[in-house]
Amino acid sequence: MIAISYITSILSNPIEFLKGVGPQRGELIRKELSIYSFRDLLEYFPFRYVDRTKLDRIRDLDSTMDFVQIRGKIVSIEVLGENRGKRLRAVLRDETGELELVWFQGWQWMQKALRENVAYLVFGRLSVFNGTLQISHPEMDLLTENIATGKQYLEPVYSTTEKLKVRGLTAKGIAKLTKNLLEQLSLDEIPENIPDNILQQYRLMPRNQAYFKIHLPANEEEAKAAQRRLKFEELFLTQIRILRMKLRRQQASRGYVYNNVGDQFTEFYNNHLPFPLTGAQKRVLKEIRQDTMSGKQMNRLLQGDVGSGKTMVALLTMLLANGNGFQACLMAPTEILAQQHYKGIQELLANMPVNVAILTGAIKGKARKQILAGVADGTINILIGTHALLENEVVFQNLGMAIVDEQHRFGVAQRARLWQKNTTPPHILVMTATPIPRTLAMTVYGDLDVSIIDEMPPGRKPITTVHRNEVQRAQVMDFIKDEIKKGRQAYIVYPLIEDSEKLDYENLMRGYEEVKAFFPEPKYFISMVHGKQPADMRETNMQRFVTGDTNIMVATTVIEVGVNVPNASVMVIESTERFGLSQLHQLRGRVGRGAEQSFCVLMTGNKLSNDSKERIKVMVQTNDGFVISEKDMELRGPGDIEGTRQSGVLDLKLADIVADKAILAVARECAEKILTQDPELTLPIHKRLHDFLANERSKSQWSKIS
Repeated sequence: MIAISYITSILSNPIEFLKGVGPQRGELIRKELSIYSFRDLLEYFPFRYVDRTKLDRIRDLDSTMDFVQIRGKIVSIEVLGENRGKRLRAVLRDETGELELVWFQGWQWMQKALRENVAYLVFGRLSVFNGTLQISHPEMDLLTENIATGKQYLEPVYSTTEKLKVRGLTAKGIAKLTKNLLEQLSLDEIPENIPDNILQQYRLMPRNQAYFKIHLPANEEEAKAAQRRLKFEELFLTQIRILRMKLRRQQASRGYVYNNVGDQFTEFYNNHLPFPLTGAQKRVLKEIRQDTMSGKQMNRLLQGDVGSGKTMVALLTMLLANGNGFQACLMAPTEILAQQHYKGIQELLANMPVNVAILTGAIKGKARKQILAGVADGTINILIGTHALLENEVVFQNLGMAIVDEQHRFGVAQRARLWQKNTTPPHILVMTATPIPRTLAMTVYGDLDVSIIDEMPPGRKPITTVHRNEVQRAQVMDFIKDEIKKGRQAYIVYPLIEDSEKLDYENLMRGYEEVKAFFPEPKYFISMVHGKQPADMRETNMQRFVTGDTNIMVATTVIEVGVNVPNASVMVIESTERFGLSQLHQLRGRVGRGAEQSFCVLMTGNKLSNDSKERIKVMVQTNDGFVISEKDMELRGPGDIEGTRQSGVLDLKLADIVADKAILAVARECAEKILTQDPELTLPIHKRLHDFLANERSKSQWSKIS
């Protein structure tokens, strides 16, 4: 059989060559819809269908119906109203009754076009005016032999824009162009790309049929079968690409072998561990241990909710490196978080011969020179820091483990610079406290190995979350006073959104004054922290709260990541309706870090959108970050989940990784099975998949995520 070129000559034609397009419309379609070729138009799918295969009778119509289609004759036409209120009214009659048709715009043209006592096929949305059923601006087709019983297929409806509508490219206009294209195409020009055994196992429609049927289905079942096939193809090819990239990375990347656990790890684990590890922490450490013994470079994503014990896993991983003769580093997105890691790790290692140092932009002069010298000669075993670690002047003697905290805060290129810090790239562990839904992790972080800490340390009490509005403010403030009496502390957080920054700062200041009125000095002390303060002032205010000198911290979302104050038991979030779910969950995670019961109060105005109500309901019902992230993705769509935009992975035309997660799971399973059996796709059964991938132009850059 002769192989067909995958981008066949006709499908690679520029769009202006299609009948009904031409140069001017072609330019507009390129600008408005990013449709450049016949192939792009073929892949511009309808978002719904209108069933014009059935006929309704006037007698059976009622106000609950939406779109209707009737065959009948026009029995009268008249112009009603004065001046601008003029409209055209026609009466349509079938064998069961009469129906009013009305036009408010373009009625002069319709008046000339319509003819009495002539049969039409009339289609439109039914409405009620003064108790009478009518259709405004219906579509009118002269009745001919071939449409006497309605259309032979569901009518596709395509997205369009105002600029296109002006040039006659309404949803109907685009449908006409697509029909023109399909009439020119033969089935041979859309070759199959999925192996036969998968098509049979999952009863998938052949590829060429699916492209025809998705645009012109005979009925709803056919439309659904075509969509299912093309969604599967899209997700399957995505997974094949990601997994091949992962395989290639694993084959190409040599990594340092950690032959033993080492004295540092054993000494700390046996004698200095402040609390027993959870089962989840042990499982993750085992996965890391296996990676570091394999001879391949580790590239692992560690997900765990706020407070699940990721830092302890990170510390033990760094001690594993030290015990095998390597240095380790931990990079955090902010100075506050880096300082916190440094202090926490220093305290834990106080009685051990491990030299820990910190490097941030604030460390200058002699102190900086000493740290750089210690890193270069190997006397510093663990270096903690911010972006400063990436600078060229930071030269390690033998870096074997690099850990990145809150990984979505760093660009891909920045993280890649850690690879260059040794002749063989160090092992990489990236951590995030923003749980990523499994479906998204499979797609976006598919080339990383994913570990999840899904268990909280014992003794942690779930945070009690409640929703309150403005009327209940005094009660909320009284509740904070009661907690302060017990010796606890509280956060009060205000939103800060770039678009309304000036207004938000005014609200923050007003809020601060209001809090001062409720909590007068010297009985209470308040810290205020926001992004416009000089760094040293912000640091001082933060430290006063950390050391307990102040009872309340009024802040913007700068405290979202990192501040660890076990004594803080109340988090009040102002204007909750303005935050996304993941951000609310991150903020809530600032409390509940001690053994005492903690509380999160979601303050809102009285008027809430349905989305806001839904977000608040989820927050009140669950503390599980993974449940929250799934819901967040449902509400906001995957493109908004932090860190995914930069990856360029989610370029899906038809599939939706939330709605189609069942298809995604099957596609992933099929891709894994194929690549385990035949990594290079050289078997005859995989030939067409191999050829398709080789021929297909690279539409998206599958950027490395770590």
